[in-house]
Formats: sequence, structure tokens, C-alpha cells
Amino acid sequence: MQQIYLDNAATTFPKPQAVADAVYQYITQTGTNISRGTCAAAGENLVFTTREQLCRFFGGEDSKNVVFTKNITESLNIIIKGLLRSGEHVLVSAMEHNAVMRPLRQIGAELTFDNAPADAITFSRIPCNEEGALCLEALPQLVLPNTKAIIMTHASNVCGTVQPLAQVGSFCQEHGLRFIVDSAQTAGVLPIDMQAMHIDALAFTGHKGLLAPQGIGGFVLRESIIDAIAPLIVGGTGSLSHTEHTPRFMPDKFEAGTLNLPGIAGLNVSLTWLQQQGISKILTHELTLTQQFLDGLQHLEAQKLLRIIGKRDCSDRVGVVSVSTEQMDIAELAFILADKYGIATRVGLHCAPNAHKTLGTYPTGTLRFSFGWHNTAEEVNIALQALEEVLAHGL
Repeated sequence: MQQIYLDNAATTFPKPQAVADAVYQYITQTGTNISRGTCAAAGENLVFTTREQLCRFFGGEDSKNVVFTKNITESLNIIIKGLLRSGEHVLVSAMEHNAVMRPLRQIGAELTFDNAPADAITFSRIPCNEEGALCLEALPQLVLPNTKAIIMTHASNVCGTVQPLAQVGSFCQEHGLRFIVDSAQTAGVLPIDMQAMHIDALAFTGHKGLLAPQGIGGFVLRESIIDAIAPLIVGGTGSLSHTEHTPRFMPDKFEAGTLNLPGIAGLNVSLTWLQQQGISKILTHELTLTQQFLDGLQHLEAQKLLRIIGKRDCSDRVGVVSVSTEQMDIAELAFILADKYGIATRVGLHCAPNAHKTLGTYPTGTLRFSFGWHNTAEEVNIALQALEEVLAHGL
């Protein structure tokens, strides 16, 4: 049975062949560390050129402000924990992933009328509607005198709804707030321009829309926020080795220890591949499949076999679609799709419990389908047919 992979929101698969080739080539033909030996030049050039690519890709100010990490979760932990201080308050959307919410919960608490000690770090949620879209009109009344930043996902990993970064960025600029963006579901799919959107810190991961290997991610900072963030992890950087103090210059301030150089090699090539293809072409392909899938789902919804969660069209969304059903347990449905039809999906709460509360699907969660550059119209039809067979006929 041939697998139909519809779980690209978790990680894209397959990667372009050139990405795998680049990882293999680095391991077998380069293999050195950087800033730590006499044979480091090739690795250093690779890292430098990849920083340059990412800076251009995201509209950053300076390539030295591109920092490599393992993944977007590590990036968000560094930014959130390094930026916020006692007594400060931040705003988050009601659709956030636990990569944002768990660091905030670890260092602070949700602001309510009875838990606001003066020295606490607190957060409030910007409401979203039943489609997961941000309620922009709610922003002004949520800003407090001690509000420091807005931290927000660009698109929901549950239902695919895209949030209005440009409008929120302008609001932050007008109110003197930092703007921190989680681009997990959009980097490599939607255009992001940090300067035009007034983004102070952009966290990214390689293994989703950027089509790079797992284990490589990072963040990009604007110059004005660098001094405000304390490093979370410190150690050897290969620079200023005469002192036990962490360098204050970029990117060394945040890059202690050996980087994932094979992963950076893969990311370097995947960025080139994306630029050659054009991300608008990839987005058009993914949304064409998404609309085809949504059209078929609405036929099944009319038969009361399932319910579409979130938007029913392709305006302001990425290729992530969730459904629920009362016909059977959704985990059982996911298992049957995988076991009988070879269709890979993801079921549950998707590490975003409050997003499901907003969408009305908590605590059961949803069955999620997410499309990538390699998927085909035929695969979409097979998935729709499989859903109808299982839900209508119990096959």
C-alpha cells in the first residue's frame, strides 16, 4: 500500500532530494566544526551564506542577527524567557501553540482580577472568533500600562487560519510594544517581511514549510531588541575564549555550543530550492488542493457525516484543515485511514488546547489534514473517498 502523507503541518515530507544530498555531502566531505579549528573555513562560509539567505527571506535588518537553534520551540523559549521581566504583561492570541504557552506558564500566569501581584509576569489572551481569526477590535482595551509585547502565531496549526501580522505590527509600533511572531506554519509558504510588518523577533523552524531537516531552526532579531533579551544558554562560542563571560555581540550571544551544521547545510539548499520554485507557486498549489478538499468535505458535511472546523474557503489560510465527527471516535477514524488506506494524518489537540477551546473542539480535538508541495489532486480524492466510505458505510 502506498502512503498518502497528509501531515505536513507536523513536518513536511518528503524533502527535496537536493536537501538530503546536501546533508550527506556535509557529513562525508566537510564535517568540520566552525570557529574551532584550522579546517573550519568551509563550514563557516556555509553558516554565513545561510544567515544571509534567511535575512533576505524574512526581510531582516542584518544577517548577524540571525540565530540558529534546534527548533522553533527553543527559539521561543529563548525570546520569551530572555525578554520578560517581573511585573511585565504580554498579550497572546487565543490560538497559540504550547511552544508559546508553556514558556509563559512556566515563568508567569494568566492575568485575572484576583491574581495580579505587582511583581508577576502575566499574560492576557486576544480573543479569536469561531474560525480562529483574531478579533483586532479587542486589542486597545487589552493593553495595560505594563504591557511589554504581543506574542502571536502567524497561522493556526489546528485550522490553518492566517492572522493579520501587518495590522498587529502597526498596532505594536503605535503603542510601543514588542512584536514576536511564531512562523511555524507559514515560513516558506507565506511571504514575511519583518521590517514592513514591524516584527521585532521572528521564530522559525526548518522542518516544516522551509523543507529542511528536523533539528534546525532559529530566530531573527531587529537591532533594537537584542540588548533586551538575555541568553538562555551560555557556554563555548569559539570567540572571546580568554574570558568566562558570554559575548554580547551577535550572533555569538545566543549560539553557545556546536551548531547543527548538517542541518544548516540542508536548510541552505532548501532555501535555494524554495526561491527557485517561488513560494507563491507552492502556496497556490497547496491552496488549490485545500479548496478541492474543502469542497468535498462540504458534501460530506451536508450528509451530516462530519463537521469542518474553521474556514470553509481559502481566504486567509494555509493548507491545514481540521474536521470532527459524531459517527465514531476520531482516533479510531485516524487509525482506519492509516491502516486501510495508507493516509497519514494527525488526531487530537495538536499541542494547542486553547485553540481547540476557541474552536469548540476541546477536549476531544480534531482530525487534521495538511497539504504540502508534493501532494496531488488524486491523493485528495482518495482521502475524500476514504472518509465517505468509513463514515457513511463503516468500511
